[in-house]
Amino acid sequence: MQNSFLFVPGDRPERFGKAFQSGAHRVILDLEDAVAPEHKAVARSAVRAFLASEKDCVVRINGVDSAWFASDLEMLRDMQPAAVMLPKAESCEMVAELVAGVDESVPVIALIETAQGLASCRTLLRSPQVMRLAFGSVDFMSDLDILDDDQGLLLARSELVLASRLAGRAGPIDGVTLALDDDAMLEADVARARQLGFSGKLCIHPRQIPIVNAGFLPDPAEVEWARRVLEASSAPGSAGAIRVDGKLVDRPVIERAARLVAASRAPGGGG
Repeated sequence: MQNSFLFVPGDRPERFGKAFQSGAHRVILDLEDAVAPEHKAVARSAVRAFLASEKDCVVRINGVDSAWFASDLEMLRDMQPAAVMLPKAESCEMVAELVAGVDESVPVIALIETAQGLASCRTLLRSPQVMRLAFGSVDFMSDLDILDDDQGLLLARSELVLASRLAGRAGPIDGVTLALDDDAMLEADVARARQLGFSGKLCIHPRQIPIVNAGFLPDPAEVEWARRVLEASSAPGSAGAIRVDGKLVDRPVIERAARLVAASRAPGGGG
């Protein structure tokens, strides 16, 4: 599972290689917010040159309504990045316009940054190209005039998780933590995201990557519990509900235990 996503300004090609060495599960070459209007063309050229030899990355393009959208699509045509991130995603029509300009099979990460985007997130996931949702929490707060990035965003975060599950997609990617020097805040943000059902987080600096990666690892105590559940469920005469650690365990719990153990055995899973 890809848990950490690191933004890199598209007009800073000297940082591209360093980003790939940061331990991030996915590098996002950013043509949008991280690039000033006067540097858009330079960024586009730098990203295209990089994609000629390294395609295992995500490219965040400029929005559908921006002056740079068409040029971004033209640049990406035939370049085949791992995915394209669509900012301010609000409709299947936006996704269709993107894939028509790049490639019908290009995977899309829909970045939810507005009230309309949240209202449309279940519809967005009907587009087969939309592989995952991501939460642009900072812009979302601005759009709705929300001041609290914790409880104030609980409904939005829960809706993204629910929509992803109903569509059979991986858990969504949570928004950035702006405090670069506050490890405790980042750890708390990652813990909250995981508790709510997110399976990844956007990052804006390489120093955030180790904390994000560690925060999404299966908890060792949980993995041990899951192994006990699987052992008990496979014992002779264990059909139906069983007891583990004095608690009743039924089929959904056994299935969750199996997922936890599988995740712990995956590369980087810690088990």
